[in-house]
Formats: sequence, structure tokens, C-alpha cells
Amino acid sequence: QVQLVESGGGLVQAGGSLRLSCAASGRTPSTYAMAWFRQAPGKERKFVAAMSWSGASTYYTDSVKGRFTISRDNTKNTVYLQMNSLKPEDTAVYYCASDDPHHLSAALRSMTDVFRYDYWGQGTQVTVSS
Repeated sequence: QVQLVESGGGLVQAGGSLRLSCAASGRTPSTYAMAWFRQAPGKERKFVAAMSWSGASTYYTDSVKGRFTISRDNTKNTVYLQMNSLKPEDTAVYYCASDDPHHLSAALRSMTDVFRYDYWGQGTQVTVSS
């Protein structure tokens, strides 16, 4: 089992920045791929960014490319999402997620697939005002 705890959300004006953090604990989370998803009210949870366990590969949804950066510090078992040039449409609850390389989903599903990930944080609210 892996436990994930997000922090860093809040209210910011359009054009501003926030950095989300996700602290992982439990079963060797440093070897797991990590991702961020977001969910706006009344909408499905959507992929934002992901990073392989080594950090060598990163993935972003088109709408955040050039504005968001995912990073991880495996010595601290923490993954970050730096969000710059925020827009009102970025408003959502942001969730941190981790896969499990012992599970078949990690081999069969892409890094952007919500069903790849087995462990989820409780979410942190990001609100961008216009």
C-alpha cells in the first residue's frame, strides 16, 4: 500500500502560480510512476501530468504544456506540480496518484490513463479567479 497526501492548493488570481506537493509513504513509492489528475465540479477526473519512477519521462495534457511542470524528489518521496500562468479553467480539485509496478494495470495502461493508478490522495482544491 502507498499513502498519498497532497498540499499546496488555494485561491489565486489568473496569471498567478501555485506549487502542489504530494507526499508518499508506504511500500517503496520511489519506484512507482506518479501523476496528477484534476476534477472540476460535475465533470470526470482528467489527466494533467505524469512522471516515470526514474523521472526520465514526463507527460502533459495539451492544455497545460508550457505552464505546468511535474517533478519528483525520490529522496523525500514527494512529487510536485508547479503551475504557472494559471487560468480560471484550471480550477478543480487536484489529485495525486501512484501506480503499482506489481499490478498488471501498470504494464497494460498508458501513463495518462486514470485506470493505471491504484493509489490516490484526498485531493486539494485549486481555484483561479478571473
